[in-house]
Amino acid sequence: VILRRKCNGDRGGGGHCSPSIYLRHLTRRENELRHNIETPHGVLHVTLHGTRTTRRPAILTFHDVGLDNKSCFSPLFKFEEMQEIVKNFTLIHVDAPGQEEGAAPYPASYQYPSMDAIAEMIPSVLQFFNFRTVIGVGVGVGAYVLSKFAMANPDSVEGLVLVNIDPDARGWIDWAAQKLSSVTSSLTEQIMSHLFSQEELSSNSDLVQSHRERISKASNLVNIELLWKTYNSRRDLNIDRSSSFKCPVMLVVGDQAPYEEAAVECNSKMDPTTTSFLKMADAGGLPQLTQPAKLTEAFKYFIQGMGYMASSCMTRLSRSRTTSLSSSYSMEGSRSRSRTLSQGSQGGQMPPSPSQTMEVSC
Repeated sequence: VILRRKCNGDRGGGGHCSPSIYLRHLTRRENELRHNIETPHGVLHVTLHGTRTTRRPAILTFHDVGLDNKSCFSPLFKFEEMQEIVKNFTLIHVDAPGQEEGAAPYPASYQYPSMDAIAEMIPSVLQFFNFRTVIGVGVGVGAYVLSKFAMANPDSVEGLVLVNIDPDARGWIDWAAQKLSSVTSSLTEQIMSHLFSQEELSSNSDLVQSHRERISKASNLVNIELLWKTYNSRRDLNIDRSSSFKCPVMLVVGDQAPYEEAAVECNSKMDPTTTSFLKMADAGGLPQLTQPAKLTEAFKYFIQGMGYMASSCMTRLSRSRTTSLSSSYSMEGSRSRSRTLSQGSQGGQMPPSPSQTMEVSC
């Protein structure tokens, strides 16, 4: 692969970095490389982090609407206890079209790609970096896109972590409510209600304030609106427990999240032998930002269950006295059983069976 990259720090270099300058920039940015990748449906902005090795799958992330790869995932992947994973896997952060920081606004005539088309852009990313398989981590819109990608390319996905997944298209009642909301509230507030629970919005924490300000002042707000409209016109994923996903899946949602009910219903449609459901206590709409320790620990268990990092030490959840595990919810949520898994202070425990739901309250 030939990398062409403008060098902002070299004003006299004719617009391209020499190898020595390129290596210095690589060091300053902690092995972080940014690329614009041509795909059949347009250009994707992609950031690669870490040492590129194809001996293991890459961890490929896709963010939610109103966010980009940094605002959605940086606190999680820069979290201290996540570094054990970061050292062992290449990270590929994908920004949806026009959503990267500093992206230029699309012209009024631009036809934004559909959710299906965005999912069809992902194989070009794998081909560009020469990765055969990935472990997908998606939030909201990203969870939907990576689900579509996994269904269409089962041999390319070894595992999926889906945060705040809503697999269903909007019904006519939801459509009418969205139309009313678009009249009575601003785009920023619509997206904030998608990202955060009403309790979080009422508390107006620093996190909520910072995201509201960032979205309202975004230079590419028109692009954000295009993605928002496209997501709201999505089709059903039509999940079938016998055929939808060929890889292990971990569903994650906060117990106070706007899409808690949707995630529970999605879990009821999944194959219980390959699906883990993590409902995080006292967590709102963005658990990867507010509860990185719990999500990191669950992610380590998930990767261990796939056969990677078998000797990884479980640090925080291992110190908790118990973790409550219950089987997958039924459609009505009435059928359940539970057992308690006692965990000592030693690391390396076997991960929970994928057919169980983890109620994490530590």
